[in-house]
Amino acid sequence: MDKQGLLAHLLAEGFDESLIAAFAKVDRSQFVRSEYLKMAYEDMALPVSEYTTISQPYTIAFMLRLLEIKEGSRILEIGAGTGYVMALMAQLAPKGELIGLEIDEGLARGASERLQKYPKIKILHGDGKLGLPKLAPFDRILISAACNTVPIHLKHQLTANGILVAPVGHSIFQYREEKLREFPGFSFIPLR
Repeated sequence: MDKQGLLAHLLAEGFDESLIAAFAKVDRSQFVRSEYLKMAYEDMALPVSEYTTISQPYTIAFMLRLLEIKEGSRILEIGAGTGYVMALMAQLAPKGELIGLEIDEGLARGASERLQKYPKIKILHGDGKLGLPKLAPFDRILISAACNTVPIHLKHQLTANGILVAPVGHSIFQYREEKLREFPGFSFIPLR
């Protein structure tokens, strides 16, 4: 599948035009390993390292839809990986402030280099299990690897109308205003 094929696929899955436009503007091939360049626009997760993948575009779009990103959102992504999702969120919130936490130092460094053209994105190397309390609150928190349980402890790092989206097991959970919604049928690598 090429980029246009992926965009048509996401449109057919019911994602709105703003999400499709973000996927159109960000070149996924810049975020995948060279041996997977021919597969960059397949709707599948691709290996990045021994413990990391770049998630399937459908799954990313689903999570971004649940985040309901606004123009000036302040967003924390835990498990920023190669920076692909950060680049997509920068398209959805061009006036926002985006902070990515990545436990793998090499991935964090690579993501920082790849995302230099986005001045509103900052990638930090560190363990994100406790979030980032010193820089809270955030309008949105996205966790991009599977947790053992829904990290409700991060709710204190959200603004009053904030949204947390996190995978647990084979489901994606959305937490907002003390309500938890579950969306089953997904697969993620575990959060380290």
